[in-house]
Amino acid sequence: METRRRYNDFPTFLKRFFPGKVQKISLHAGFTCPNRDGTAGYGGCTYCNNQTFSPDYCRTEKPLAVQLEEGKRFFAHKYPEMKYLAYFQAYTNTYAALETLKRRYEEALAVDDVVGLVIGTRPDCMPDALLDYLEALGRRTFVLVEYGIESTLDRTLRRINRGHTWQATVDAVTRTAARGLPVGGHVILGLPGESREDMLGQAAELSRLPLDTLKLHQLQLIRGTRMAREYEERPEDFLPFDEADTYIALVTDYIQRLRPDLVLERFVSQSPKELLVKPDWGLKNYEFNHLLQKRMKETDAWQGKLYNP
Repeated sequence: METRRRYNDFPTFLKRFFPGKVQKISLHAGFTCPNRDGTAGYGGCTYCNNQTFSPDYCRTEKPLAVQLEEGKRFFAHKYPEMKYLAYFQAYTNTYAALETLKRRYEEALAVDDVVGLVIGTRPDCMPDALLDYLEALGRRTFVLVEYGIESTLDRTLRRINRGHTWQATVDAVTRTAARGLPVGGHVILGLPGESREDMLGQAAELSRLPLDTLKLHQLQLIRGTRMAREYEERPEDFLPFDEADTYIALVTDYIQRLRPDLVLERFVSQSPKELLVKPDWGLKNYEFNHLLQKRMKETDAWQGKLYNP
Protein backbone atom coordinates (compact mmCIF):
# COMPACT_ATOMS: atom_id res chain seq x y z
CA MET A 1 0.00 0.00 0.00
CA GLU A 2 1.32 3.44 -0.96
CA THR A 3 1.92 5.72 2.05
CA ARG A 4 3.25 8.72 0.15
CA ARG A 5 0.89 11.71 0.10
CA ARG A 6 0.55 12.99 -3.45
CA TYR A 7 -0.94 16.28 -2.30
CA ASN A 8 -1.17 18.29 0.94
CA ASP A 9 -4.49 17.59 2.62
CA PHE A 10 -6.52 19.73 5.02
CA PRO A 11 -6.65 17.36 8.03
CA THR A 12 -2.85 17.33 8.10
CA PHE A 13 -2.87 21.13 7.95
CA LEU A 14 -5.21 21.33 10.95
CA LYS A 15 -2.84 19.15 12.98
CA ARG A 16 -0.43 22.07 12.99
CA PHE A 17 -2.92 23.95 15.16
CA PHE A 18 -4.93 21.32 17.06
CA PRO A 19 -3.92 18.10 18.85
CA GLY A 20 -7.20 16.25 18.21
CA LYS A 21 -10.09 15.98 15.76
CA VAL A 22 -11.59 19.25 14.56
CA GLN A 23 -14.75 19.63 12.47
CA LYS A 24 -16.15 22.70 10.72
CA ILE A 25 -19.81 23.57 11.37
CA SER A 26 -21.42 25.68 8.65
CA LEU A 27 -23.31 28.77 9.78
CA HIS A 28 -25.71 31.19 8.17
CA ALA A 29 -25.23 34.48 9.97
CA GLY A 30 -27.84 36.43 8.02
CA PHE A 31 -25.45 38.44 5.86
CA THR A 32 -25.98 39.33 2.22
CA CYS A 33 -23.57 40.22 -0.62
CA PRO A 34 -22.56 43.51 -2.26
CA ASN A 35 -23.51 42.16 -5.68
CA ARG A 36 -27.03 41.46 -4.44
CA ASP A 37 -27.87 44.76 -2.78
CA GLY A 38 -26.56 47.04 -5.53
CA THR A 39 -23.21 48.03 -4.01
CA ALA A 40 -21.31 45.99 -6.61
CA GLY A 41 -24.27 44.71 -8.63
CA TYR A 42 -27.65 43.04 -8.50
CA GLY A 43 -28.83 39.45 -8.64
CA GLY A 44 -25.73 37.78 -7.23
CA CYS A 45 -23.35 35.48 -9.07
CA THR A 46 -25.02 33.74 -12.00
CA TYR A 47 -24.34 30.26 -10.56
CA CYS A 48 -25.42 31.03 -7.00
CA ASN A 49 -28.08 29.27 -4.96
CA ASN A 50 -27.09 29.13 -1.29
CA GLN A 51 -29.42 26.17 -0.70
CA THR A 52 -26.75 24.03 -2.31
CA PHE A 53 -24.37 24.33 0.67
CA SER A 54 -26.62 24.98 3.64
CA PRO A 55 -27.15 21.89 5.81
CA ASP A 56 -30.44 21.38 7.64
CA TYR A 57 -29.17 22.85 10.91
CA CYS A 58 -27.97 26.00 9.12
CA ARG A 59 -30.93 28.39 8.91
CA THR A 60 -31.02 32.19 9.22
CA GLU A 61 -33.89 32.24 11.70
CA LYS A 62 -31.80 30.29 14.22
CA PRO A 63 -29.29 32.08 16.48
CA LEU A 64 -25.68 31.17 15.81
CA ALA A 65 -25.39 29.37 19.15
CA VAL A 66 -28.36 27.15 18.22
CA GLN A 67 -26.91 26.37 14.80
CA LEU A 68 -23.62 25.42 16.44
CA GLU A 69 -25.22 23.21 19.09
CA GLU A 70 -27.29 21.40 16.45
CA GLY A 71 -24.20 20.99 14.33
CA LYS A 72 -22.29 19.60 17.28
CA ARG A 73 -25.02 17.02 17.91
CA PHE A 74 -24.86 16.04 14.24
CA PHE A 75 -21.13 15.27 14.41
CA ALA A 76 -20.55 14.27 18.05
CA HIS A 77 -21.65 10.63 17.65
CA LYS A 78 -18.52 9.97 15.57
CA TYR A 79 -15.97 11.52 17.91
CA PRO A 80 -17.23 12.49 21.38
CA GLU A 81 -14.03 14.47 22.03
CA MET A 82 -14.36 16.48 18.81
CA LYS A 83 -13.68 20.21 18.77
CA TYR A 84 -15.27 22.59 16.28
CA LEU A 85 -14.59 25.50 13.99
CA ALA A 86 -17.45 27.93 13.42
CA TYR A 87 -17.60 28.22 9.63
CA PHE A 88 -19.26 31.44 8.52
CA GLN A 89 -20.07 30.13 5.07
CA ALA A 90 -23.23 31.51 3.48
CA TYR A 91 -22.92 34.72 1.46
CA THR A 92 -20.36 37.39 2.52
CA ASN A 93 -19.43 37.14 6.18
CA THR A 94 -17.43 40.35 6.44
CA TYR A 95 -20.13 42.52 4.86
CA ALA A 96 -21.59 44.42 7.81
CA ALA A 97 -20.64 47.08 10.32
CA LEU A 98 -17.52 46.19 12.30
CA GLU A 99 -19.36 46.03 15.64
CA THR A 100 -21.97 43.70 14.15
CA LEU A 101 -19.26 41.40 12.83
CA LYS A 102 -17.48 41.36 16.19
CA ARG A 103 -20.70 40.35 17.96
CA ARG A 104 -21.34 37.49 15.51
CA TYR A 105 -17.80 36.13 15.74
CA GLU A 106 -17.65 36.41 19.53
CA GLU A 107 -21.06 34.75 19.86
CA ALA A 108 -19.76 31.75 17.96
CA LEU A 109 -16.53 31.57 19.94
CA ALA A 110 -18.47 31.61 23.22
CA VAL A 111 -20.04 28.21 22.45
CA ASP A 112 -18.43 25.26 24.25
CA ASP A 113 -15.85 23.32 22.22
CA VAL A 114 -15.66 25.95 19.47
CA VAL A 115 -11.92 26.51 19.05
CA GLY A 116 -11.75 28.87 16.09
CA LEU A 117 -13.36 30.56 13.12
CA VAL A 118 -13.37 30.07 9.38
CA ILE A 119 -14.74 33.19 7.70
CA GLY A 120 -15.92 32.97 4.10
CA THR A 121 -15.96 36.27 2.24
CA ARG A 122 -15.20 38.15 -0.98
CA PRO A 123 -11.94 39.90 -1.89
CA ASP A 124 -13.69 43.29 -2.11
CA CYS A 125 -15.09 43.07 1.45
CA MET A 126 -12.06 43.18 3.71
CA PRO A 127 -11.45 46.68 5.13
CA ASP A 128 -8.29 47.36 7.08
CA ALA A 129 -10.26 48.05 10.27
CA LEU A 130 -11.64 44.51 10.18
CA LEU A 131 -8.18 43.12 9.49
CA ASP A 132 -6.96 44.98 12.58
CA TYR A 133 -9.59 43.17 14.65
CA LEU A 134 -8.99 39.75 13.03
CA GLU A 135 -5.24 40.08 13.52
CA ALA A 136 -5.80 40.66 17.24
CA LEU A 137 -8.36 37.85 17.40
CA GLY A 138 -5.93 35.52 15.67
CA ARG A 139 -3.50 35.90 18.55
CA ARG A 140 -5.94 34.16 20.92
CA THR A 141 -7.75 31.71 18.66
CA PHE A 142 -7.59 30.11 15.23
CA VAL A 143 -8.90 32.35 12.42
CA LEU A 144 -8.83 31.29 8.78
CA VAL A 145 -10.09 33.79 6.20
CA GLU A 146 -11.41 32.10 3.07
CA TYR A 147 -11.86 34.18 -0.08
CA GLY A 148 -14.19 33.32 -2.91
CA ILE A 149 -11.86 33.81 -5.87
CA GLU A 150 -13.75 31.65 -8.41
CA SER A 151 -11.53 32.62 -11.37
CA THR A 152 -8.31 34.47 -12.12
CA LEU A 153 -9.72 35.87 -15.40
CA ASP A 154 -11.48 39.22 -15.34
CA ARG A 155 -13.56 38.33 -18.40
CA THR A 156 -14.97 35.35 -16.49
CA LEU A 157 -15.59 37.38 -13.34
CA ARG A 158 -17.59 39.88 -15.39
CA ARG A 159 -19.55 37.15 -17.14
CA ILE A 160 -20.61 35.46 -13.93
CA ASN A 161 -21.54 38.82 -12.34
CA ARG A 162 -18.97 38.37 -9.62
CA GLY A 163 -18.60 42.09 -9.01
CA HIS A 164 -14.86 42.16 -8.29
CA THR A 165 -11.64 41.83 -10.25
CA TRP A 166 -8.67 39.48 -10.05
CA GLN A 167 -6.59 42.39 -8.75
CA ALA A 168 -9.01 42.70 -5.83
CA THR A 169 -8.17 39.08 -4.95
CA VAL A 170 -4.43 39.72 -5.17
CA ASP A 171 -4.82 42.75 -2.89
CA ALA A 172 -7.06 41.08 -0.28
CA VAL A 173 -5.04 37.87 -0.01
CA THR A 174 -1.76 39.79 0.25
CA ARG A 175 -3.07 42.17 2.94
CA THR A 176 -4.57 39.30 4.97
CA ALA A 177 -1.47 37.13 4.84
CA ALA A 178 0.62 40.13 5.95
CA ARG A 179 -1.37 40.12 9.22
CA GLY A 180 -0.18 36.60 10.00
CA LEU A 181 -3.61 35.04 9.41
CA PRO A 182 -4.05 31.76 7.52
CA VAL A 183 -5.64 32.53 4.14
CA GLY A 184 -7.76 30.22 2.00
CA GLY A 185 -9.12 30.50 -1.51
CA HIS A 186 -11.99 28.94 -3.43
CA VAL A 187 -12.20 28.48 -7.21
CA ILE A 188 -14.66 26.84 -9.60
CA LEU A 189 -13.43 24.77 -12.54
CA GLY A 190 -15.59 24.77 -15.66
CA LEU A 191 -16.95 28.31 -15.67
CA PRO A 192 -18.35 29.37 -19.05
CA GLY A 193 -15.85 30.55 -21.64
CA GLU A 194 -12.85 29.01 -19.90
CA SER A 195 -10.82 26.40 -21.74
CA ARG A 196 -8.83 23.60 -20.18
CA GLU A 197 -5.70 25.65 -20.82
CA ASP A 198 -7.24 28.65 -19.04
CA MET A 199 -7.92 26.54 -15.98
CA LEU A 200 -4.45 25.01 -15.88
CA GLY A 201 -2.96 28.49 -16.20
CA GLN A 202 -5.03 29.49 -13.19
CA ALA A 203 -3.01 27.09 -11.01
CA ALA A 204 0.16 29.05 -11.71
CA GLU A 205 -1.53 32.40 -10.95
CA LEU A 206 -2.91 31.14 -7.64
CA SER A 207 0.46 29.71 -6.68
CA ARG A 208 1.95 33.20 -6.76
CA LEU A 209 -0.38 34.35 -4.00
CA PRO A 210 0.40 33.85 -0.28
CA LEU A 211 -2.47 31.38 0.08
CA ASP A 212 -2.29 28.63 2.70
CA THR A 213 -5.29 26.56 1.57
CA LEU A 214 -7.27 26.10 -1.61
CA LYS A 215 -10.66 24.60 -2.41
CA LEU A 216 -11.66 23.75 -5.94
CA HIS A 217 -14.77 22.13 -7.28
CA GLN A 218 -16.53 21.42 -10.51
CA LEU A 219 -19.07 23.86 -11.88
CA GLN A 220 -22.53 22.63 -10.93
CA LEU A 221 -25.52 23.88 -12.86
CA ILE A 222 -28.34 24.53 -10.40
CA ARG A 223 -32.01 24.79 -11.28
CA GLY A 224 -33.40 28.29 -11.37
CA THR A 225 -30.04 30.07 -11.70
CA ARG A 226 -29.10 32.36 -14.55
CA MET A 227 -26.18 30.10 -15.41
CA ALA A 228 -28.49 27.11 -15.90
CA ARG A 229 -30.47 29.18 -18.40
CA GLU A 230 -27.22 30.29 -20.04
CA TYR A 231 -26.22 26.67 -20.48
CA GLU A 232 -29.51 25.89 -22.20
CA GLU A 233 -28.90 28.73 -24.63
CA ARG A 234 -25.14 28.28 -25.25
CA PRO A 235 -23.94 24.84 -24.14
CA GLU A 236 -20.90 25.16 -26.40
CA ASP A 237 -19.45 27.77 -23.99
CA PHE A 238 -19.13 25.18 -21.22
CA LEU A 239 -16.41 22.57 -20.82
CA PRO A 240 -18.36 19.32 -20.41
CA PHE A 241 -17.78 17.36 -17.20
CA ASP A 242 -20.46 14.78 -17.95
CA GLU A 243 -18.04 12.02 -16.98
CA ALA A 244 -16.19 12.15 -13.68
CA ASP A 245 -13.07 10.85 -15.42
CA THR A 246 -12.82 14.05 -17.48
CA TYR A 247 -12.79 16.16 -14.35
CA ILE A 248 -10.41 13.82 -12.52
CA ALA A 249 -7.93 14.14 -15.40
CA LEU A 250 -8.17 17.94 -15.24
CA VAL A 251 -7.71 18.05 -11.46
CA THR A 252 -4.70 15.74 -11.70
CA ASP A 253 -3.03 18.07 -14.18
CA TYR A 254 -4.08 21.13 -12.15
CA ILE A 255 -2.60 19.80 -8.89
CA GLN A 256 0.74 19.17 -10.56
CA ARG A 257 0.97 22.87 -11.48
CA LEU A 258 0.27 24.13 -7.97
CA ARG A 259 2.87 25.33 -5.49
CA PRO A 260 4.08 22.26 -3.55
CA ASP A 261 3.25 23.63 -0.08
CA LEU A 262 -0.32 24.76 -0.81
CA VAL A 263 -2.91 22.82 1.22
CA LEU A 264 -5.77 21.34 -0.84
CA GLU A 265 -8.98 21.15 1.13
CA ARG A 266 -11.53 19.98 -1.41
CA PHE A 267 -11.90 18.95 -5.07
CA VAL A 268 -15.65 18.49 -5.54
CA SER A 269 -18.93 19.83 -4.25
CA GLN A 270 -22.23 17.99 -3.89
CA SER A 271 -25.49 19.84 -4.42
CA PRO A 272 -28.87 18.36 -3.50
CA LYS A 273 -30.13 16.15 -6.30
CA GLU A 274 -33.42 18.00 -6.51
CA LEU A 275 -31.53 21.20 -7.37
CA LEU A 276 -28.81 19.79 -9.61
CA VAL A 277 -29.06 19.95 -13.39
CA LYS A 278 -25.59 18.52 -14.10
CA PRO A 279 -23.11 16.95 -13.67
CA ASP A 280 -24.48 14.17 -11.49
CA TRP A 281 -21.77 11.56 -10.96
CA GLY A 282 -23.31 9.86 -7.95
CA LEU A 283 -20.00 10.04 -6.08
CA LYS A 284 -19.43 10.92 -2.46
CA ASN A 285 -16.44 13.15 -1.67
CA TYR A 286 -14.40 10.26 -0.29
CA GLU A 287 -15.17 8.17 -3.39
CA PHE A 288 -13.99 10.97 -5.66
CA ASN A 289 -10.81 11.39 -3.58
CA HIS A 290 -10.12 7.67 -3.90
CA LEU A 291 -10.47 7.84 -7.70
CA LEU A 292 -8.28 10.94 -7.85
CA GLN A 293 -5.52 9.34 -5.79
CA LYS A 294 -5.76 6.21 -7.94
CA ARG A 295 -5.26 8.27 -11.10
CA MET A 296 -2.38 10.20 -9.57
CA LYS A 297 -0.66 6.98 -8.64
CA GLU A 298 -1.24 5.46 -12.08
CA THR A 299 0.21 8.53 -13.82
CA ASP A 300 2.91 9.13 -11.19
CA ALA A 301 1.51 12.59 -10.53
CA TRP A 302 2.10 14.65 -7.43
CA GLN A 303 1.48 18.20 -6.29
CA GLY A 304 4.07 20.58 -7.67
CA LYS A 305 5.54 18.15 -10.20
CA LEU A 306 5.02 20.68 -13.02
CA TYR A 307 5.20 23.80 -10.83
CA ASN A 308 7.41 26.51 -12.28
CA PRO A 309 8.14 29.31 -9.82
